[in-house]
Amino acid sequence: MHLRLKLALFLLFALQTIGISQTDLGYYLPKGYTYDPKVPKPKDILGFEVGDWHASHDQVVMYMQALAASSNRVKLEVIGRSYEMRPQIVLTITSPANHGKLPQILAERQKLRDPAANPNLQNMPLVMWAGYSVHGNEASAVNASLLAAYHFAAANEIAADLDNIIILLDPALNPDGVNRFASWVNSHKSYVMNGDANNRELNEAWPRGRTNHYWFDLNRDWLPVQHPESRNRVAKFQQWLPNIHLDFHEMGTNSTFFFQPGVPARNHPLTPKKNFELTEKIGLYHAKYLDRIGSLYYTQENFDDFYYGKGSTYPDVQGSVGILFEQASSRGHLQESIYGPVTFAFTIRNQFVCTLSSFEAAKDMRVEMNTYLRDFYKEAKAESDVDPNKAYIFGAKEDGGRTYHLAEMILQHKIDLFKLNEDITVNGVQFEKDKAYIVPLNQPQYRLIKSLFETRTTFQDSLFYDVSAWTMPMAFNLDFMALNSKILNLANVEQVNQSALMLKKGKVLGEVGSYSYLFEWNEYYAPKAAYALMEKGYLVRVSHEPLILPDGKPMARGSILVSRGQSNRSEQDLHNDLVKIAAETGIDIHGIQTGYTQGANIGSPKIDVLSKPSIAILVDGGVSSNEAGEIWHLLDQRMQMPATLLPLSRIGAADLSRYNVIVMPEGGYGQLGKSGAEKLKDWVRSGGTLIAQGNAMSWLDQQEVAAFKFKTVPYEDKQVQRRYADFENAMGARVTGGAIMNVKLDITHPLGYGYTKAELFSFRDNNLFLQISENPYANVMVYPESPLASGYLHPSNRDQIKNTAAIKVSGQGQGRVIGMADNANFRAFWFGTNKLFLNAVFFGQTINSGTAR
Repeated sequence: MHLRLKLALFLLFALQTIGISQTDLGYYLPKGYTYDPKVPKPKDILGFEVGDWHASHDQVVMYMQALAASSNRVKLEVIGRSYEMRPQIVLTITSPANHGKLPQILAERQKLRDPAANPNLQNMPLVMWAGYSVHGNEASAVNASLLAAYHFAAANEIAADLDNIIILLDPALNPDGVNRFASWVNSHKSYVMNGDANNRELNEAWPRGRTNHYWFDLNRDWLPVQHPESRNRVAKFQQWLPNIHLDFHEMGTNSTFFFQPGVPARNHPLTPKKNFELTEKIGLYHAKYLDRIGSLYYTQENFDDFYYGKGSTYPDVQGSVGILFEQASSRGHLQESIYGPVTFAFTIRNQFVCTLSSFEAAKDMRVEMNTYLRDFYKEAKAESDVDPNKAYIFGAKEDGGRTYHLAEMILQHKIDLFKLNEDITVNGVQFEKDKAYIVPLNQPQYRLIKSLFETRTTFQDSLFYDVSAWTMPMAFNLDFMALNSKILNLANVEQVNQSALMLKKGKVLGEVGSYSYLFEWNEYYAPKAAYALMEKGYLVRVSHEPLILPDGKPMARGSILVSRGQSNRSEQDLHNDLVKIAAETGIDIHGIQTGYTQGANIGSPKIDVLSKPSIAILVDGGVSSNEAGEIWHLLDQRMQMPATLLPLSRIGAADLSRYNVIVMPEGGYGQLGKSGAEKLKDWVRSGGTLIAQGNAMSWLDQQEVAAFKFKTVPYEDKQVQRRYADFENAMGARVTGGAIMNVKLDITHPLGYGYTKAELFSFRDNNLFLQISENPYANVMVYPESPLASGYLHPSNRDQIKNTAAIKVSGQGQGRVIGMADNANFRAFWFGTNKLFLNAVFFGQTINSGTAR
């Protein structure tokens, strides 16, 4: 260890040993400012100086409440609550005069989206949103928010500036993750601090504090808005239309400090060039402020502005300027790095300093930023006027649930939406009343709408920080197309809003005491209905053959039959339960008076009795917390089905016989060892359904639990010499970060039940090429000759993926192992393939053994 590093660590240790705070407020606050003594400092409320401990979420809220009570510049608003019921708060910080006329300011700002309006840009305040710690374990940000709030509430010298600026300060974008991480590091902090990277304090337990309650990365949810934290925040964003959006993050400890702009070639084409220019201009302020304190930094490298679902990019497609900050992380209170010891206080100071630099930029560029926001929408109107497409239509006549959820997502972003009041056919595709919507392009959010519906397969750059495609109708597996003005004007439509949008209620078509009840599996919430009925003790069966009801209605494979069975509930109870469940799930349930149906009869051996799923999701260790959380969320939030989160370390002691479905999300399973593999194999042999995603299949194959072989793709380069400087880009281009694939599904297979077309779209973010089985019945879903539907896929990967398996079934004794190469539940918005996963849960037990060899 270098002498300088040893000395620095010794001094830090000595200070802690004698109980002296590592820092004082003067370490952070800029010189030349005086502060209102009536406004409490963070230590006055928290009992410790910023940076000495990690402030928990409740402590952050407590301090912000104290600020709002003491300063007439600050208004605190609770905009919602997280899954764990923590309050989401936003502070509105501005001059008392502005607080007295916020409704008028809001109304004037909305004119910025109206090209025909003439807002007063010279006098309009600029709005700057500062959002901290969307990743809960990137804690320098949330702790910097304490300093930012204090400075803006108490600094006497900025009083006049606040007449022209409104700050929306979100101190903790991820309340649950922030609290989880603060609890970890504080409970493992030593008073004699240790910067050793091996220290337990610096290595938080799985699933770590980055994510929310269900282990989702909320910084990918701005566009899909599948979680309350995002929905609440986006509603506030749309209300205010901020000019500048600050997005504070952390990166690896052996880094410096990054601020945007990112790599110029990786901006989304729908983002105006002017956005990059303004970001670069604001960046000069960050550089000046970081120079003052001697911090190392860089810009225009590594990060991009492509996917619009992040906090630094969602604003860019709406006339705002999103700015990403990435600070080298201490991960605890102190950690050694190649640059020397990184203290928590140091990381906080950098984030706070860039909040101040952003404020100065906002002050100087106020009129320019307001003008850009107004011009953004004027230009969007001009683009929509010359676009030959005037609207998009989307829907699925067989499934109102998926259609409803895309409509719900679209309305979150202040986009006008119209529902069909009549059935229409467009280019041979049928769109049904109440199950189809039209989105006009001639509206302020033109560019955002284009990003939601476009398919793009050519790009300026081949490297992506996140996904390269998010075509929403493909994600929801819906029919969609662009409309010209003639078709749009002829359609009988009615505008809908968020408060009026509802999932169409299903109904029971039949009398009390019907011989049997049936419903099809095509609606999104059919699995929820089936489980609810099983939970009540009714006999629930699935038909592997089509049926035709006495009234002539056809019922497809996968239809569910319900009767009282051995339950002690009355015919009236059953009917009442069916009415309630139909209304909640949007399914129509048919009651019939005879078992003599056409196709298969009601007592046919081709109708299997279903066992109620008892599910364990393997977690912890090397398991991907994101994918495990997606499964947990799907079952818990949407289908209202319980699932055990079973740690890998518990497999040896657990009684697996209590589960009939075990799910292995993407990840590494080496810690299970041979004994764990044998236990899983015995469980499958006894009749269990094992669902494996991604690399979990490789481990199962190695342990001979199931047969899943992957193509090995050696890197071949026929050139003798290539430029060293090109290596990272060349290797990065082969990464499949996120693209949409065409797939072909066998809809006669139990895993294909509920789908009406063999062609659908699957999300892929890996280079696992699953070889097809020699048994053609086992290849349930495959990639065709032309697999790419939207997004970037390296040419070599296109060649490798075609004619490989996306879903394959392997057998073991009486049980089945279902392998999925792609993530059917990606980020909770890939509604179109959720049913594939749920079919595995419900129907895996019924798959014919001869098709799984």
